[in-house]
Amino acid sequence: MKREQLMVAAIENGTVIDHIPSNRLFEVIRLLHIEELDHDTVFIGFNLKSEAMGLKSLIKISNRYFSEEELNHLAVVAPNVTLCIIKDYEVIEKRCVELPTELRNIIHCNNPKCICNNEPMPTRFVVSGHTVKCFYCEKEQQLANVKLVHSLHPEN
Repeated sequence: MKREQLMVAAIENGTVIDHIPSNRLFEVIRLLHIEELDHDTVFIGFNLKSEAMGLKSLIKISNRYFSEEELNHLAVVAPNVTLCIIKDYEVIEKRCVELPTELRNIIHCNNPKCICNNEPMPTRFVVSGHTVKCFYCEKEQQLANVKLVHSLHPEN
């Protein structure tokens, strides 16, 4: 094994989130409340060399799996991360986390006059590339500039 390769312990069961843009790692940690995990082992790799990305980050979390809602939030913060589900030290599922075509109650509309900012109703956006458009007022905003409606809390 080459000396510059990173050696991190394998996890028996849990999730590996790989190919996180390094500039988004701490946002992902806050979004998924990883700092609040008391009994699960967490490995965090920051600014790791990557041929495809230049630098990347990854998170390994033992005994933790994510809901579709959590993955949709993750896709907004760090699109195209790779998610590996581990059971008995084996990868049983590997997939790219992608943005859905529609975001419901995940991000805020940046139009203060939009009905979803003035009435008790969920937000709704249509995703098109790096842009999202409000279903109600049709205001567009860049995905990189959106604000999340709420943060997620880990399932207990």
